[in-house]
Amino acid sequence: MAKDYYETLGVSKNASKEEIKSAYKKLAKKHHPDVNKDHGSSEKFKEINEAASVLGDDQKRASYDQFGTADVSGGFGGAEGFGGSDFSDFMGGTEFDFGDIFDQFFGHGGGRRRGSRQRSGSDLRYDLEVSLEEAADTIVKTINIPRLATCSKCGGSGAQSSSGVKVCDTCDGSGVETTTRRTPFGLFQQTTTCSKCRGEGKTIKDPCPACDGSGRVHKTQKIEVEIPAGVETGTKLRVRGEGEAGLQGGQPGDLYVVIHVKEHDIFSRDNDDIYVDVPISFSQACLGADIEVPTLKGKAELKIPQGTQTGTLFKMKGKGLPSLHGYGQGSEFVKVIVQVPDKLSKKQKELLKEFDSESSSEKKGFIKRIFE
Repeated sequence: MAKDYYETLGVSKNASKEEIKSAYKKLAKKHHPDVNKDHGSSEKFKEINEAASVLGDDQKRASYDQFGTADVSGGFGGAEGFGGSDFSDFMGGTEFDFGDIFDQFFGHGGGRRRGSRQRSGSDLRYDLEVSLEEAADTIVKTINIPRLATCSKCGGSGAQSSSGVKVCDTCDGSGVETTTRRTPFGLFQQTTTCSKCRGEGKTIKDPCPACDGSGRVHKTQKIEVEIPAGVETGTKLRVRGEGEAGLQGGQPGDLYVVIHVKEHDIFSRDNDDIYVDVPISFSQACLGADIEVPTLKGKAELKIPQGTQTGTLFKMKGKGLPSLHGYGQGSEFVKVIVQVPDKLSKKQKELLKEFDSESSSEKKGFIKRIFE
């Protein structure tokens, strides 16, 4: 009686390749003999591999659907083993991706050439210092980034000419070497990075003299970076594609610009608000005055009411930093410090004594009321 591979994997006859893949991965992990010690797990594991090897191959599946049988002696090794699969890592207790194994044969065909593998370039970090005034506006900074860039002479191929790039004869362009070994559970294959081409899938006969065959050269690039208003220390700006160049046509990495806002001589910052201490004279505090105070964008006028005490905090709306998220504006808080002169003229002393004399009578009356 012919085996029902669909029943073995628990899928319908109309199941897609992704559904077959998912079912195989679950069952293979569940019934692997080194994981499942139950009697018969080895046979069940072989049946799962055999079913997957047939249903995962379009030609074999079509033959099976039509005639109820398929030649499973090649490709995956049929019931004798899961060709291309090395479960040694899984058996050793480490995580193993069955999906990679499945994709290698079911998605691309067991004997097909994969070609050289693309690799994305590395991301880079650049620390940029800006002033508090610069942080209050959107600005553009030009920075110099040392990085690995695509070689302009060879276009990243690493060879003097296109004819100098050859398919690796050791791995046949796959970038990997495969060794087969027999175990009590069948034939298993172990895949490792090709020792000759180091996984590139190709060798270079005449290396490019500019990059020495690497396809990349060290280069310092000028890049303009837009710094949005409201940034603060620790803000990270991502500049896509401005990291190091990729290999074999891989995508370039990204550049991350980390902002550091310098400490200011007179202003302190709390999120979007700023604080500043401003000195005023004794007479200004007593009589009131209109004074000029510094802001991040020049000077502004602040009204000091008469009788202002030292340490009084005034709020100037909209004079702080804009929100980095694009809404709202912080405030500027001005703390006035009443200055007491350390030197007085004779006339000033006389006037202050007269002032104190009048103030003393008010103080005496106040004290008398307290102790009565």
